[in-house]
Amino acid sequence: PQVRTLLLAALYQLEYTAAAPHAIVDHAVDCAMLLGGKSFKSFANAVLRSFQRQRVALLAKTDATESGQFSFPPWWIRLLRKEIPESADRVMKLAGQRPPMTLRVNVRCNTVEEYLARLSQHGMSGMRILHGAILLAQPVAVDRLPGFGDGLVSVQDAGAQWAAHLLDVKAGMKVLDACAAPGGKTAHVCELQNVNMTALDNDSVRLLRVQSNMERLGLHARIVRADAADLGIWWDGISFDRVLLDAPCSASGAVRRHPDIKWLRKLSDIEKFSRQQRHLLEALWKVVARGGKLLYVTCSIFREENQHQIDGFLARHPDARLLGNMPGNEGLVLPDDENDGFYYALLQKN
Repeated sequence: PQVRTLLLAALYQLEYTAAAPHAIVDHAVDCAMLLGGKSFKSFANAVLRSFQRQRVALLAKTDATESGQFSFPPWWIRLLRKEIPESADRVMKLAGQRPPMTLRVNVRCNTVEEYLARLSQHGMSGMRILHGAILLAQPVAVDRLPGFGDGLVSVQDAGAQWAAHLLDVKAGMKVLDACAAPGGKTAHVCELQNVNMTALDNDSVRLLRVQSNMERLGLHARIVRADAADLGIWWDGISFDRVLLDAPCSASGAVRRHPDIKWLRKLSDIEKFSRQQRHLLEALWKVVARGGKLLYVTCSIFREENQHQIDGFLARHPDARLLGNMPGNEGLVLPDDENDGFYYALLQKN
């Protein structure tokens, strides 16, 4: 495995970097020698020299396959073509591009227009999109964003910014963000209204990021480390007016931010995520107050994690009602030039 990884890195360098080919091959061969001796050294040299000689033919053979054209595993391509046939090619092409950088203005401190003016003063440009998100013309390091350290703005995908608006929170409500880390949606809800917020996550390290984000933005939430589905550990029996379940998922809608996901994921993983999502939905529905709402969110575009999950939940729970007016196609927001892919379903308890 180590030699295979070494060769993949060397092949990438040969094809996509400006480093001298002979230096790439020499260094890779030396590394292979360290990893496994003379036989590995000879093998590495043969593979890389063979690629140099047959490069055009090998790349043409690769490009003749859909997996080669789009850089996706075959099972993923088949699933996209089945579920979003008209958009599959566009979604896969976008996955190979740089993602957009979008901002969320802290409306407690300034307006979108004021922050756009501030960007202009610092030689940066952006445009208002969707529900007040700002799309930067060029991505920048966060420490270059004016007022970032003072809590004027946060980096958050425009598609993710739907969540706080769809929850429709009112001042004084008791709100739970059940899978809160790293805290973007938690903070957004608190920016919009003064609520009694509980931010829950089972990862103590990632919860530190929630705390850090809240402090930077001048916001407050009760931060709890626990498994959201284990109600006996963290729930005091008092129901919540709003629950946000940003469920663990395949992240198939955010591939361009995590290019390794499409090669690390297996088809069987989708079923595993689906079981986990169902478990969380069943548990958290118990903490929703009558008349309250639960917003189910994933950054997946696969039906098993989304529409099928909600259809099954509604069939099991006659006290649940699916509310309309969701973004995208019945809650499915596909990746585009402004946002990643998401799924939203807002459930109300009768």
